[in-house]
Parts: sequence; structure tokens; C-alpha cells
Amino acid sequence: MRLSVVIPVYNEEKTIGSIVDAVQAVPLEKELILVDDCSTDGSGAQLDAMAQRFDNVRVFRHAVNQGKGAALRTAIRHALGDVVIIQDADLEYDPRDYPKLLGPIQEGKADVVYGSRFAGGESHRVLLFWHAVGNKLLTTLSNMFTNLNLTDMETCYKAFRREVIQQIEIEEARFGFEPEITAKIAALRCRIFEVGISYAGRTYEEGKKIDWKDGVQALWCILKYNLWHRSASPHVSQRSQ
Repeated sequence: MRLSVVIPVYNEEKTIGSIVDAVQAVPLEKELILVDDCSTDGSGAQLDAMAQRFDNVRVFRHAVNQGKGAALRTAIRHALGDVVIIQDADLEYDPRDYPKLLGPIQEGKADVVYGSRFAGGESHRVLLFWHAVGNKLLTTLSNMFTNLNLTDMETCYKAFRREVIQQIEIEEARFGFEPEITAKIAALRCRIFEVGISYAGRTYEEGKKIDWKDGVQALWCILKYNLWHRSASPHVSQRSQ
């Protein structure tokens, strides 16, 4: 089973080298697809060096900054692996958790696996109480509409069978990707599993980018994609038909 690791990058020059090395250290067959979302620091030069250093690294660029969802849309479109895993460019999520994420898919039990920061007994950095409360509130509201029992809808770590994620049209350009994709895989009646993962969150001083405005946007997206945007053919891209 070949893995496509998709990594959106925006101004992560301090961490991008470390996270790529950590992904490469995972003993799985894989490709890395990195999308530079118009970084203004030294991230772009580092990505060029990585593409020269590693045969399994491909780099794409946006001419203007569009947001995480747009970067993921670009990366997922180019994925060739059997399974697609989303990896942030910071050091909050540990690639050593990949085997956990892949397990239910490899066993033929799941189409999609979420890595939950709130399930299981893995280690977590103690940080940002109100951020955790916001995540749980958004997850609860999303669950009410999708009828799923997720514990962490907003998690970065999501693994998809490639044919599942590539048939979904990703519309959100920023952090609305998480509730959008959750609503759409629920509408497709995918088999969804959740596994516990470790988490080492950053402070805003350390470079965390999501804030309360993104929480408001996520709330809007929960309503948009579960109520007003639902159709008989649930969000399937014309590319797959």
C-alpha cells in the first residue's frame, strides 16, 4: 500500500525541514506532495532543496496566498498513492502515528480514518483551554448534523482511500476544509474510523495560525454543507463521473 502525504505550507521555514525528515523516517512506501501557498519567508527555497534531495518529493506553488483548503485541493488532485494522509507543516502532529491511521484501511474496515487528539491514551501538550473547548463544540455541532460520533472533527490527521477523497469537490479555501470534508464523507456514507494520536500544540507566539475567526467560519461551514448545500448527489466532483 503506497501512501501520499499531502502537506500545505505557508511560512513554515522553522519547521518544514524537521517535519519532512520525520515523514521520510516512517518506514512506509510513500510520496510527499508539498504545496507552497505563496510563502513570504524561506519556505520556498527549502522546498526546492527537498525536491532535489528526495526522489519522492513533489512541490507545487500558488502564485497568491489562498489558504489551507486551497493548498490541500491542489495536493490531493496530484496524489497517486492508495491512501492520502493530510500532514500539517508544523510539528504539532507526529508522523509516527501513520501506522495507526492506516490500520483500519489496510484491514479493509474503513474508507476514512480520523486521528483524534481527544481519544485514547496518547501524550498531549497541555495548552490553550478555550481552543480545545471550541474544537469540542464544533465537533458536537457537526456530529448533530452528520449523525457521526467523532471526538475530533477539527483534527489535521485524516486518512482517505484515494478514490474517496479525489471524488469530492473541495470548495473551502481556508480552515473550513475540516467541517466541509466531514459533511461530504458523511453524505457519501463512507466507513469512518477514529484512532487516538499524540499532539504537541503550538502557541500563537510559536506560529499557530488558526484563531476565533476561523472558528466562526467553521460554524458557518457546518451549517452550509449539512443544510443548505446538500443535494441528491452528495458533492461528487465531475472529474469522477
